[in-house]
Amino acid sequence: MEDDSIPITEAAGLIERRRIEGALRDSEARLAVIVDSAMDAIVTVDEGQRVLLFNRAAEKMFRCPASEAIGQPLDRFIPARFRAIHSSHIRSFGQAGVTTRAMAGARTVYGLRSDGEEFPVEASISQVEAEGQKLYTVIMRDVTERLRHEEQLREQAELLDHAREAILVRDLEGRILFWNKGAEHLYGWTAAEALGRHIRELQFQNTMKHFEEANLKAMEQGEWIGELTQITKDGRKIITEGHWTLVRTPDGRPRSILVINADVTEKKKLEAQYLRAQRMESIGTLAGGIAHDLNNILSPILMAVQILQSRVHDESSRRMLSLLQANAERGGEMVRQVLSFARGVEGEHALLQPVHLVREIVRILKETFPKDIEISFNFLPDLWLVTGGATQIHQVLMNLCVNARDAMPGGGQLGIGAENVTLGDQYAQMNLDARPGRYVLITVADTGTGIPPEIIDQIFDPFFTTKEQDKGTGLGLSTVIGIVKSHGGFVNVYSEAGNGTKFMVYLPASEAGQATSPNEEKQKLPFGNGELILVADDESAIREITRETLEAFNYRVLTAGDGAEAVALYAQHRNDIAVVITDMMMPFMDGPATIRALQKLNPLVRVIAATGLKANGKVTEAASAGVRIFLTKPFTAEKLLKSLAEILSGGS
Repeated sequence: MEDDSIPITEAAGLIERRRIEGALRDSEARLAVIVDSAMDAIVTVDEGQRVLLFNRAAEKMFRCPASEAIGQPLDRFIPARFRAIHSSHIRSFGQAGVTTRAMAGARTVYGLRSDGEEFPVEASISQVEAEGQKLYTVIMRDVTERLRHEEQLREQAELLDHAREAILVRDLEGRILFWNKGAEHLYGWTAAEALGRHIRELQFQNTMKHFEEANLKAMEQGEWIGELTQITKDGRKIITEGHWTLVRTPDGRPRSILVINADVTEKKKLEAQYLRAQRMESIGTLAGGIAHDLNNILSPILMAVQILQSRVHDESSRRMLSLLQANAERGGEMVRQVLSFARGVEGEHALLQPVHLVREIVRILKETFPKDIEISFNFLPDLWLVTGGATQIHQVLMNLCVNARDAMPGGGQLGIGAENVTLGDQYAQMNLDARPGRYVLITVADTGTGIPPEIIDQIFDPFFTTKEQDKGTGLGLSTVIGIVKSHGGFVNVYSEAGNGTKFMVYLPASEAGQATSPNEEKQKLPFGNGELILVADDESAIREITRETLEAFNYRVLTAGDGAEAVALYAQHRNDIAVVITDMMMPFMDGPATIRALQKLNPLVRVIAATGLKANGKVTEAASAGVRIFLTKPFTAEKLLKSLAEILSGGS
């Protein structure tokens, strides 16, 4: 009988092999379960790009059972227009020696469901070599909903970009998460510059205390509404009216703060102007009453001094009486100035030719002012008439000229000019005291020390002075504003520290002095022929008023808030833009720098320079660059249109 028994060692090996095979089957089963449980589609193909593995997520994504997909070419799941480029990418990937390509850096591609629907996917790919052949495994994620959500966010962001207000979102630590076009325009920082930075770096800097108070209220109460002083990229201080809202997650936890800020700087300036006018009116009423009482006190003193002078003969007493008389007369002069400020012009008004008054002032100045002050006078030969008091207007001009003299202790230039101007509705919006109509404009300009910007709003207040105690009463400019207002006019002042000051006195022209009606005058103003004009100015009110004026006279207009924006617009429209009107004092890129940049784009560019003061270095730079036409701010529609007509006709 044969022995069929298996040697013990061989049996042990067979048992071990079966155990290993069982373990492999268990491992493959676990692997299959794991692959099928994956949320992303996993597809493996061979070198011929035929499907070897197709998990449950792939079945769901492509709406195709694995039994139908296995063995099929991968092209079945790729839109026809992408198949060629997909095959090329697979081949180049296989030849590159790279084993993986991550999903995060991959571009969006498209898949094809079994029912013919195309959809976007993100995909990563890896390759391995098994049993002598390359296998490629693609992991795919359907991003249809994500792209739809991103598109929705883009549309919402685009809508927010059309808002005039600055809209931004910041996290609870203060880092910027969203920054719309309105924020770019208001603060000067682009979205690329702002995103990710802390709010303190961009808007508050030295005013963080007020920010922290507003932020605390928003966090505690869910919102904050109020005004804050903020800083722009070019260092300007602006006032914003803000509405901040605390944004929460679905479960109620604070997530971020939505900020909507509106620029109210110009509004606050107008409010301050209005409050100042009210304050001046109240002070005027009070000053008038005090002046009357002082006059009643000083009158008997002066009369008593005169009587005593005729009775007293010793030298010491007469010196004391002379001193008393000089001081009483000085007090009387102060009273007259206060009365002029408080009540305006006294006595009857007459029809006056301002040229005669200015000539008389110039004659007096040349006789009395230091010789190191050069005095000039320019006027139109057909200056309109005004109705007023000659003495009071004389006092206005003398006060302004004395102030100019005191601002030039080392000498300088004093210029007095007179011209006719017509103010339109748009110009009147720039000054609460201005009204549309015809005016005689008298300008007193010096090259002196200038007025610091922090006190320029106070110079017309009574008793305000920067002079030494015994050298000024603080009533000179108060008297000026009082007299001019009583004549129905107004005063504008422009000054730069170290570069002089210019006072512009607007007196209403008399009807008797009008040769033509306002409508007839407007018809004489030159119209454009549809030319495109680029206006660059950092003051939004001036840009808008200039645009309205030019469009009303048949021009097309582009506007820029600074020199860099002006150069960019000119580069886009250089073949269409006929003339550039640019301010000389702009942040980031000033007038001369803007002109030089424009001339690099077009050496023949035609430029009109606008400036508040002609006696400054920037105007000299512009003139050196070839600019010949200057508009002195605030310019009228008449000056603007005539300057354009001149430069377009080849006059410059």
